[in-house]
Amino acid sequence: MGKSKLEQAKGLEQLAAKCQANSKVDPALYSVYDVKRGLRDINGLGVVAGLTQISEILSYEIVDGEKRPMDGILRYRGIHINDICKGFVNEKRFGFEEATYLLLFGELPNEKELADFRELIGKGRTLPTNFVRDVVMKAPSKDMMNTLARSVLTLACYDEKADDNSIENVLRQCLMLISVFPMLAVYAYQAYRHYELGKSLHIHNPKPELSTAENFLRMLRTDKKYTELEARILDLALVLHAEHGGGNNSTFTTHVVTSSGADTYAVIAAALGSLKGPKHGGANIKVVEMFQDLKKNVKDTTDPAQVEEYLLKLLHKEAFDKKGLIYGMGHAVYSISDPRSEIFKQYVKQLAMEKDREADYKLYTMVEKMAPEVIARERKIYKGVSANIDFYSGFVYSMLDLPHELYTPLFAMARIVGWSAHRMEELISQDKIIRPGYTCVQEPREYVRLEDR
Repeated sequence: MGKSKLEQAKGLEQLAAKCQANSKVDPALYSVYDVKRGLRDINGLGVVAGLTQISEILSYEIVDGEKRPMDGILRYRGIHINDICKGFVNEKRFGFEEATYLLLFGELPNEKELADFRELIGKGRTLPTNFVRDVVMKAPSKDMMNTLARSVLTLACYDEKADDNSIENVLRQCLMLISVFPMLAVYAYQAYRHYELGKSLHIHNPKPELSTAENFLRMLRTDKKYTELEARILDLALVLHAEHGGGNNSTFTTHVVTSSGADTYAVIAAALGSLKGPKHGGANIKVVEMFQDLKKNVKDTTDPAQVEEYLLKLLHKEAFDKKGLIYGMGHAVYSISDPRSEIFKQYVKQLAMEKDREADYKLYTMVEKMAPEVIARERKIYKGVSANIDFYSGFVYSMLDLPHELYTPLFAMARIVGWSAHRMEELISQDKIIRPGYTCVQEPREYVRLEDR
């Protein structure tokens, strides 16, 4: 594609330079005015901006009046995520739909309620007539998140009650979006794969009796085939990604846009835009790419000394993307451990054995152990560093042969559950628009007439 008229126009570079020069706030002023930059304090804790009953994240405890780091805890509606996962894993059930019910309605479903809810989600996996042809395939893009957002906004055109913010209607809209997100993501990828990469086009319809994880793999793969272990680990990933407190970037976006009175489609599109960044939903792609670079530049990946040398190069901005980061390490809240990562890695080894990727698994575990030690030596840090959920999720997705383009949409497929729960909580519990304060540090100036400039 050639340059646009704006790109060809003279002076754009100079105008960009003016933006750069006149929009830079001196970082020292944040301390002068006691501003919590990024709504986080020096320890990385978020500024409390609201109350929620949907989920809880704990990373420290108070002992004898002192704050002490502890293994991370995540609770959905008060129930420990470990117990939720053990429940459906031990009973060999798929858990995403159960976790969805819990997050939306605040209680665990009984057998009949769960069966009825699964049926409801299954029947909801339908798109308007010709929607795939007229919307998804008309403008294929490598950026699946933008395609998802466009599809969500277009679905509003098919909804006669798009602007109705009553709880019953919002619930209907949220359940519909939860049901169709796997279809929108997979079909967007299939369109890109066909029109941009020249591959055969396969559009498989979902089966209402299958779980969300099973349908995703079935619709994605040409032969519709998947193993039980593949589907169960993907289902576990969806459960672990479904919700993570009200303060994460995309969920906070959900609260902010909901508070303005916007419709569900606008809210979810805004949340998608927030999630797509590499600092949020796109982090696991960076982990996979980092390991690919490691294997390319380290002669013997079984030698801890050589691997450590590479990690030091990462921190010194001498390797990979030269950002000074070891991706998948550290979290804004957790310090000693991320409970999602701890749960996930218990099942990663099983998949690695099935996929003949045991050597890669050993490399991941080596880096997981070594990276916190290297970071602690090289950096002044205020809290501990441990592997986060992105560290292993990207590895799992690569073993499932999922294209990189679908890593973040898969995150969105899960997190829309949390967004939906928080949207309804905001509508039910709050009636004020969210409007944080910003201190202006620009000195007053006089207006100068055009002829005198």
